[in-house]
Amino acid sequence: MGKSLEVKQRQVAGYCQSIVNTEISTADGIRRDREKVYHVLRSYSRHISIQATIKSITSDVIKNFDSINRKTVGEYLDSLQKIFVIEDLKAWSPQLRSKTVISTSSTRHFADPATAAYILEANPKDLLHDLETMGLLFESLVVRDLRIYTENLGGRVYHYRDHSGQEADTILHFKNSQWAAIEVKLGNKAIDEGAESLKKLAEKIDKDSMNAPSFLAVITGTGYAYKRDDGVYVIPIGCLRN
Repeated sequence: MGKSLEVKQRQVAGYCQSIVNTEISTADGIRRDREKVYHVLRSYSRHISIQATIKSITSDVIKNFDSINRKTVGEYLDSLQKIFVIEDLKAWSPQLRSKTVISTSSTRHFADPATAAYILEANPKDLLHDLETMGLLFESLVVRDLRIYTENLGGRVYHYRDHSGQEADTILHFKNSQWAAIEVKLGNKAIDEGAESLKKLAEKIDKDSMNAPSFLAVITGTGYAYKRDDGVYVIPIGCLRN
């Protein structure tokens, strides 16, 4: 906080280089190939905020190393998780009114999405011209912040997706069975789309078996916070700290 952009980028760079050079070996005492660690991180960064399988990540990495296999990539990912570099978002399994099949795949996230930005060599100017990557990094940033606040209140953060394509980027679930669903939209033009998706999810819930959502919200990058006529909240990420 309060540092110049140059200093911030240098600090992130030093952290990421230490992951590749030394930190990953502290997870289990096994020395890892630095180039392989880097390319696993790079592939993982490309799949940030996506429910990518280890097979997909391995297929990406194997373009650079013919000798690496899915088991090895899985071991690298386990080590990165143990040292708190990556933190996947698990799937939520609610009680639904229909027999819709729910996806159990985790969404790929870093504990700090700045790691992914560094590994992808994505500086601020680059991201302004690549809004797709910017959107995925922004979603991971929101997940990071929601985890901090939700876990401090004794809750957990999940994601939801079923085989009909219905999804919610994040589900906040608390021990008293209260829950909320949140969509993340970088641009204001996608707020309507996010709100409609959330309302459809709420309609699928079996209210006889579990609570209705405490609230539905769309988190955006800019603007001001307000409550829509349909009851869905619109919250800029900067308001989460208040």
